[in-house]
Amino acid sequence: MCECGNKRGCALCDPYPWKEHGLTEEEYGRIRELMEREPNYLELALFGVMWSEHCSYKNSKAQLRKFPTEGPQVVQGPGENAGVVRLDAEKKLCAAFKMESHNHPSAVEPYQGAATGVGGIIRDIFAMGARPVASLDSLRFGSLEDARTKGLLRGVVAGVGGYGNCIGIPTVGGETTFHPSYRGNPLVNAMCVGLVEEDKIFKGQAAGVGNVVMVVGARTGRDGIKGASFASEELSDSDPDKRPNVQVGDPFMEKLLLEASLEVLEAGLVVGLQDLGAAGLTSSGAEMAGRAGSGITIDLEKVPMRESGMEPWEVMLSESQERMLMVVEPSKVEKIAFVFEKWDLAAAAIGEVTGDGRFTIRRGKEVLASVPAELLTDKAPVNLRPASEPAYFRTLKKADLSQLRDYGDWTGLLKRLFSSPNIASKRWVYEQYDSTVGTNTVVRPGSDAAVLRLPGSKKGMALAADCNSRYVYLDPRRGGAIAVAEAARNVAVSGAKPLAITNCLNFGSPEKPDIYWQFVQATDGMAEACKAFSTPVTGGNVSFYNEYDGSAIYPTPTIGMVGVLENAEDRMTSDFKALGDLVFLVGKTLEELGASEAHFLLTGRDEGEVPALDFEREKSLHAFLVEAAEKRLLASAHDCSDGGLAVALAESAVQGNLGAILDWMDDVSPAAALFGESQSRAVISMSPDKREATETLLKEHHLPYACLGRTGGTDFSVRYNGEPVVECSLSELSHLWNNSIEEIMK
Repeated sequence: MCECGNKRGCALCDPYPWKEHGLTEEEYGRIRELMEREPNYLELALFGVMWSEHCSYKNSKAQLRKFPTEGPQVVQGPGENAGVVRLDAEKKLCAAFKMESHNHPSAVEPYQGAATGVGGIIRDIFAMGARPVASLDSLRFGSLEDARTKGLLRGVVAGVGGYGNCIGIPTVGGETTFHPSYRGNPLVNAMCVGLVEEDKIFKGQAAGVGNVVMVVGARTGRDGIKGASFASEELSDSDPDKRPNVQVGDPFMEKLLLEASLEVLEAGLVVGLQDLGAAGLTSSGAEMAGRAGSGITIDLEKVPMRESGMEPWEVMLSESQERMLMVVEPSKVEKIAFVFEKWDLAAAAIGEVTGDGRFTIRRGKEVLASVPAELLTDKAPVNLRPASEPAYFRTLKKADLSQLRDYGDWTGLLKRLFSSPNIASKRWVYEQYDSTVGTNTVVRPGSDAAVLRLPGSKKGMALAADCNSRYVYLDPRRGGAIAVAEAARNVAVSGAKPLAITNCLNFGSPEKPDIYWQFVQATDGMAEACKAFSTPVTGGNVSFYNEYDGSAIYPTPTIGMVGVLENAEDRMTSDFKALGDLVFLVGKTLEELGASEAHFLLTGRDEGEVPALDFEREKSLHAFLVEAAEKRLLASAHDCSDGGLAVALAESAVQGNLGAILDWMDDVSPAAALFGESQSRAVISMSPDKREATETLLKEHHLPYACLGRTGGTDFSVRYNGEPVVECSLSELSHLWNNSIEEIMK
């Protein structure tokens, strides 16, 4: 207790009052200047969470402004709960989608961290008035040889599956990657997509002076307090002490909340709706007021609690799950309360919209805090951090690649790659998820992109999540661009036109110049690619401070891509389909061995030049694939990426349970031909009677291509430049690919 009798202490008595709230002395001085007085404890707590990196984007906002955010397909860009793109103009059908991180909570409590990450992103989607129809996840862990990594993987996958399966939203795709840099700080990025008619989109605005502010859903408890601040810290060996910062989820209650919220939205009872996510009532209330240019008053005595004796700052900073904030007209309060009571959920009027522009917290008639809302939102700091090229950047470009180039045992190398966790099937992961609930999933996990049928429309929606963090580490600008290109390519090989992206930008501490340089370079590369491919950014998330005991993760700007098929029946998958089909490589293979999965497998080193990316050729590839799908020329299409051409071909063979007899010539080394990761390439197959039409279309799009051979037999057989280079039974490859992760996890 401080000298003035305040139970929690106060700014007047504590010489360093900013520290507890994660603020700097400079930021504290700025707050005093803006308020023209000393803030009290509760007000400092509000600033602490709202000016944290997680809520304010103070270290990233300047860079994010470089992203293209507009286009004819964009209905709602950044700034709302989720972005929205138009899928079917005739049916007025749109997709609301967003991706966010739950990295730190998942490192401390893997199950609840992952589960509540899924729950939070689902609420962002139905806050827009959209019904969630699909989830994806991008997961990163340390080496699977490590016992801690296995525990984290088990917990996270169980959390993702447990929440998604219970709420009845299919988990249709994503990625799972292993690398030592993520050992202490795993990444759990969750993406959700929903469908909404264009004229039924809702926004999170506290509009209309005199309107009532309601909190609906679960009651407020002490779980997740200061979770936003926790997400803006580095991890260390004190992780277990952070368990109170982790939220606890209840997917069954979220299902009730989803249905009740959509019911009142459909009935036209709501003015504005916002998820109570990071920073709870504080961020939701302040952001809703900020967007509308209004004010909000909240009376803590009216907030439904599940614990007694909660302090005001605990109530305002609690991140208890399955809650929403609504702004409604006074005449609609009883109707909304009736709907939520029917669904066995709490609904309480806790405040009102004001015209004074202030965010005011009361307890009965007593004013506990009063801050202009814009100080918490629009006036948050915007930092331009110093950035400097790290020493490793130029050093690692000079790599000795001879071990891969001269390896010689190409069959053995393919087997090693096929059984490595990064290449092997992630079946062990996605078979714990329900991917078909809702009956709209027509391409399930395992192909390059998930595809869903759009209800009431012949169109389809393709979804993918992707990032090669090795590329981004070795060359952030090119790696950032390739992340966008590969996500677009994954969608295109399914037959869909790439439309727009969401992202989750995972980096170390922005206060370190070399890390901030990675961030600036990577986002510059992303912006260039998004402009080149006409895939604007509709929203996303920045996750800094992903470090463990001072060691940063590899920079990982995860891309979530949405695409549209004019006809869902035109969809393509990666597996070979029929005996005797022709197999083509589309694209040009260069002598590029650096930054490859094969080189890392052999040496344990990430080094060398990242493959080049030609935007125009990549765009041509996308256009060819979409048109080929519409004309139904191809039996299969598969992105050629991690592991190179040999891996892509073998994956298509194993997935289709069809051998392949391949024989071609080129002017690059066998290592580059088989395991180099040159960009803008795809493996396609077609029946022989479609060859002429396919080659004509390839020429129209000015794409290089080569016929590699045919499907057939029970072996995977490759000759290159007249020499046998790979000879392996399909059954052995299938066993390695399908069972490696499962055997490790046993």
